[in-house]
Amino acid sequence: MTTRQHEIPTHLNVEDKLVFGLTARQFLYVLVGCTLAYAVWDQASMTPSALRVSVTAACLLASTVIALFRPLGRPLEGWILAALVYCSTPRRCTWQLREPEAADWRPTLAGWQELTPNLIWAEEEST
Repeated sequence: MTTRQHEIPTHLNVEDKLVFGLTARQFLYVLVGCTLAYAVWDQASMTPSALRVSVTAACLLASTVIALFRPLGRPLEGWILAALVYCSTPRRCTWQLREPEAADWRPTLAGWQELTPNLIWAEEEST
């Protein structure tokens, strides 16, 4: 009987599913969102109920959207980071010639004796 060999694909670029069909990254985003929502619910006991419920729901909704929404097949946090980088970079760049500093051209604490050239090559040729 001949043995068959099967190649196991290891280069699929697919994330492993961890819990409830979510990847580890997605599960952590949902977990952090639920933790934040619980913290808001627990710590905001003195605020009005409507505000408390709405802020808690907003935390849950934001974490779920960040975890599950993937426009054009890329995670939403990548798009948010790209938008922040785009907004923080200047749109125009100008180049101006800088005037040289006079102190950069003169050695510090140097007298005229240090400005004389050291002619080692001239001494070697004369011997």
